[in-house]
Amino acid sequence: MITNKRILFVGGKGGVGKSTTSSALALAASKTGKRVLLISTDPAHNLSDLFHTKLGDQAKEVSPNLFVMEIDPEKESERYIEQVKSNISGHVKATMIEEVHRQMDMAKTSPGADEAALFDRMTSIMLDEGDHYDQIIFDTAPTGHTLRLMNLPEIMGVWMDGMLERRRKTNEHYTQLLNDGEPVEDPIFDTLQARREKFAQVRTMLLDKKQAGFLFVMNPERLPIAEAIRGVKTLQSHSIPVEGIVVNKVIPDHVDGRFFEKRKAQQVKYLEEIDCAFEGITQIRLRLLEEDIATRDHLDLVAGILETAAV
Repeated sequence: MITNKRILFVGGKGGVGKSTTSSALALAASKTGKRVLLISTDPAHNLSDLFHTKLGDQAKEVSPNLFVMEIDPEKESERYIEQVKSNISGHVKATMIEEVHRQMDMAKTSPGADEAALFDRMTSIMLDEGDHYDQIIFDTAPTGHTLRLMNLPEIMGVWMDGMLERRRKTNEHYTQLLNDGEPVEDPIFDTLQARREKFAQVRTMLLDKKQAGFLFVMNPERLPIAEAIRGVKTLQSHSIPVEGIVVNKVIPDHVDGRFFEKRKAQQVKYLEEIDCAFEGITQIRLRLLEEDIATRDHLDLVAGILETAAV
């Protein structure tokens, strides 16, 4: 069952209902007695509006057993850089520290900096805080950003292996030339090794179908379907389990009128395409509701539908 995953990522094209789906899933799980942490990693946060409360980067209990937080990638990037500065301050010559800090500040604006910092925070949550919750649900940014994020454990692992190997060779040369063959203590190597182990732990966790899964949300429309197909293929190529799909805003059969009849006829073709493209993957369909998801009652309604359908 989707609701049995300890870690669940909810993704898809922008505007298809990811935040509503992830919030409803989290609410449904919390009502069964599970202690649930719901986290938004999308810069365009919606969880504060859905739960009608101000949220930040620390978990806040919004209802019994349900804790919610919104992570700001830009702020995480700044925090991450300051942490790195602190870690290296004792290992760099005083004459070089100003230049090192300048280079680190420039790194904040480099491509991928926000993703790396965001993933570092997500890693810490999964490894250090995971035992405090029965389930962690990530409400992610649109597909492209999320796929880069999900691939980071593999990419960063390879990169860290290269850095560790270079550092090991440097230490060997230093030991042979200046330290009479005695091993040299290297805090930087130890720090790199610790980070490499964290990435390896998270990658193992993400690849474990019993623990983690990815849920795609889409509308029965051409562009969301095409984006979800590409996303599923990408995740599967990296052995990341795709747990299921949620087809949102399906027009009910009883809706009538000339306009909706034409839309329903088009929708039939898209639903058939979805059945074919995602064969073998658990599918949940959410009907188009009469009103926007604007109140807690609306969210409870969607939670009930998902709870019934999430098999």
